[in-house]
Amino acid sequence: MLSTMTITILIVIMTLIFDFINGFHDTATAVATSITTRALKPKTAIVICAIFNFIGAFSGTAVAKTVGESIVSHNDMPQWVILGVLISAIIWNIITWYFGIPSSSSHALIGALVGGGIAYNCSFNVVKWNNLFNEVIIWIFIAPVIGFTVGYFLMIALNWILRPFKPGIINKVFLRLQILAGAFMALNHGGNDAQKSMGLITMALLSGGVISSFDVPIWVIACCAIAMALGTASGGKKIIKTMGSGMAKLTPVNGFAAQTGGAAVIFLATFFHAPVSTTHIISTTVMGVGASKRFKSVKWGVAQNIVWAWILTIPITATLSALIIYIMKLFA
Repeated sequence: MLSTMTITILIVIMTLIFDFINGFHDTATAVATSITTRALKPKTAIVICAIFNFIGAFSGTAVAKTVGESIVSHNDMPQWVILGVLISAIIWNIITWYFGIPSSSSHALIGALVGGGIAYNCSFNVVKWNNLFNEVIIWIFIAPVIGFTVGYFLMIALNWILRPFKPGIINKVFLRLQILAGAFMALNHGGNDAQKSMGLITMALLSGGVISSFDVPIWVIACCAIAMALGTASGGKKIIKTMGSGMAKLTPVNGFAAQTGGAAVIFLATFFHAPVSTTHIISTTVMGVGASKRFKSVKWGVAQNIVWAWILTIPITATLSALIIYIMKLFA
């Protein structure tokens, strides 16, 4: 069996790879609408997104504590199990990226933690079901609904406010405002998503006895921020296409409403320490914006694929994680 230090280093490296893939996978979350409406060129949008993702990662550690403490205790998760959890989450992220499905890195990680914990301990009691339900599951279901609702009513309000103005003026103003909205979206994305990786690394450090309490070290925050920013800078064209133009036709004011509404919902979730799917929130916000014009303007076939990924990610990654842990048990 590998030494504690060796496994710790492996977990840190694997988590940063997961964080990188998360940034790569979720670039579309912040930039798709800006690119689709031509508010920004792709390269410029991705650079802005990377910078604000990096800054957002330093905004707090409450979500990290939810991931690392509130689902499964570090006492019930040896380091090699955490390694198996990471492997399953990364595999799912790569599969969904390859097929251009805007799946959730957050759901993948949560499912893998639950499945890995149950498989190792051979007990469902290892999962803190109360916390999981109140801090994670509820938000998994209500956040996309809130996103759709916010997008729908924000767009209706903007249409009413902007009625006296000419379309040319509106487009010119909102092309610029959309840059700010995209930065705000990226800031909140980094503030929620990077913390999940911080939580996993800190959990591993606790499990290995490297630290004695759940306080996220500054070097962990910095490393996760850098990995997220680098992943974001690498981008994901397939998912950008799906999210930006695959679900609904967008104008600059539509893009502004989708990004601002989505960012506000993510900010709310982070305030309540909830690790949410930023991908699904912005997806449903885009759908809400499109539906405000008419429901037929939303490409519901594409939306249906996203919903299926939303529903299936946790059970699939939980099962995959359990299988990986059972295999690893043979060599432990």
